Amino acid sequence: MNVEHMLVVGAGQMGAGIAQVALAAGIKVTLADISAEAVAKGRARIESGFAKLVEKGKLDDAKRQSFLGGLTTATEIGKVSGADAAIEAVSESEELKKKIFVQLDAVVKPGGLIATNTSSIPITRIATATQRPEAVIGMHFMNPVPVMQLVELIRGAATSDATYAATKAMAEKMGKTTVVSKDYPGFIVNRILIPMLNEACFALMEGLGTAQDIDTAMKLGTNQPMGPLQLADFIGLDTCLSIAEVLHKGLGDDKYRPCPLLRQTVDAGWLGKKTGRGFYKY
Repeated sequence: MNVEHMLVVGAGQMGAGIAQVALAAGIKVTLADISAEAVAKGRARIESGFAKLVEKGKLDDAKRQSFLGGLTTATEIGKVSGADAAIEAVSESEELKKKIFVQLDAVVKPGGLIATNTSSIPITRIATATQRPEAVIGMHFMNPVPVMQLVELIRGAATSDATYAATKAMAEKMGKTTVVSKDYPGFIVNRILIPMLNEACFALMEGLGTAQDIDTAMKLGTNQPMGPLQLADFIGLDTCLSIAEVLHKGLGDDKYRPCPLLRQTVDAGWLGKKTGRGFYKY
């Protein structure tokens, strides 16, 4: 299936990033969110992303205008028509995602793709909200989407071979490299990453070292570009906590138990870079 029109639900950082790489691949995009303010912010993110590429000489202005010409916005999913594919990119709430998938079932063309950008919630459960679970697949982009090359593809129990093949082709058209994960909580990346970030939180809580020392040790000792506590701040501590809870509940092993310090920091409203404070101040 050739995807010419994509609906992206969620105009935040992830949704806007997905929309940007889709537009750059020549796919028309409708960016949807619950308010005009939200979609305006999403559009501004996309415009800024393309403007930076022009400044760096990686994109000419004519192409930038052409890409932006393929972008439309919406505040009601039900009013979008003609989408060959949809990608949901809202917050990590299974209840919210299922409500959206009920709506996507009604607007995506027959034979189209319905993907979720969830970073941890099982695809099989999300797919139960639709009448065509064979068309549902996980398409987990990394943040920031225009920069990070990887997309995890996750097949639910009912995902068809045709859906997988079309999704892989679409991701590659968007310039991404794909890996395939089984439909277990956290998939590949977060199954490994979140326990590391969570352990760094335990190390900080127990006074093993300061945040700066923990991050410096991991950067210089394991050649990571960013320390785990700073990375958690950049991801969003609420997102890290949510994924840790999914891992703990879904796998039933206390080694995935969220660190009390992580939970307390989220309770305080210190969610990381996006709120100006997490384990560091921004």
